Amino acid sequence: MKRLESKPFALIGVNSDKDKDDIKKKNVEAQITWRSFWNGEKGTGGPISKTWEVQGWPTLYLIDHKGVIRRKFLGSPDDKDLDRLIDELVEKAEKDK
Repeated sequence: MKRLESKPFALIGVNSDKDKDDIKKKNVEAQITWRSFWNGEKGTGGPISKTWEVQGWPTLYLIDHKGVIRRKFLGSPDDKDLDRLIDELVEKAEKDK
């Protein structure tokens, strides 16, 4: 997300692959450049997805600069809608500085 590089924005992922050794290779192949946590040996049943009550993959949370969950998507949201919502949250964060 080059366009948000200098903005108050962070992208964090959770990897549900059971084989931890494969993760780095897959991240390079998929060009994952953001911080990604491993969900553990139980894969989709791991501790992160349990804590966040993830019901399916992918699940996406939009969290504002105050730590409030503003939207939850089960499945992939429309790119234009997602960009608009992110831009709105970034704009609000910049105003609240």
